[in-house]
Amino acid sequence: MNAAQSANAPHETAVYTHGHHESVLRSHRWRTAQNSAAYLIGEMRPGMSVLDVGCGPGTISADLAELVGPQGRVTAVDAAQDVIEQAAAYAQERGLTNIGFATADVHALDFPDDSFDVVHAHQVLQHVGDPVQALREMRRVCRPGGIVAVRDADYAAMTWYPQTPGLEEWLDLYRRVARANGGEPDAGRRLRSWARAAGFTDVTCTATSWCYATPEEAAWWSALWADRTNTSAYAGIATGGGHATEAELAAIADAWHTWGASPDAWFSVLNGEIIARA
Repeated sequence: MNAAQSANAPHETAVYTHGHHESVLRSHRWRTAQNSAAYLIGEMRPGMSVLDVGCGPGTISADLAELVGPQGRVTAVDAAQDVIEQAAAYAQERGLTNIGFATADVHALDFPDDSFDVVHAHQVLQHVGDPVQALREMRRVCRPGGIVAVRDADYAAMTWYPQTPGLEEWLDLYRRVARANGGEPDAGRRLRSWARAAGFTDVTCTATSWCYATPEEAAWWSALWADRTNTSAYAGIATGGGHATEAELAAIADAWHTWGASPDAWFSVLNGEIIARA
């Protein structure tokens, strides 16, 4: 790509709402292929070439590398160099040699056409400025007969009990901040529509959920969201953009702690999923 082409290429316009604060990575490191990409596992075969877009700290990437290894290979990419370094260190700890890492913008992937058997993105499209263009790029680098696999949460469909005062305010605020940043927090329900707009004609849709219901799970989930609300990049964006005051964020964080301490605490996150065949 020459300089003129590079200047005219699609690029990221959205701000990543979560950032890479420890409270965010605490959640991301929990994710595995089993609990976050089970819909894809049956499609995986040894020897495949896989692109994992928006890999974060690399826990799912590493699992995919084990599924296609030792002859297959995973290329894991993310927009943030610091988290790529963490992912590479994690893969090294697991002794994986069939995985590589790079920075990338999903709107303009720096790979030739037809490069991969599987292109995977988990919790990515909700954060990008042009999810249809992102899917076009994922389709471009996927070989004919290969698959593009995408999973995203749908914030409006999240549900919990007890109905703790403050959590409705959290959800309303989060959705407003995410959209002001150029993303779409209710991405799960839109995946089929975006895939069709990107040119896919063979799209299989499913949905699965995460559920946090044991006392340990509720304490973990509530603590990380309380920390995100008070101390992550999201907190700065919420106050800096005039969406909330520090006092309002503190009240929401307290609501998370109150909910997490309830013996009846239960929270479910709906995730939409697609397997789109190239």
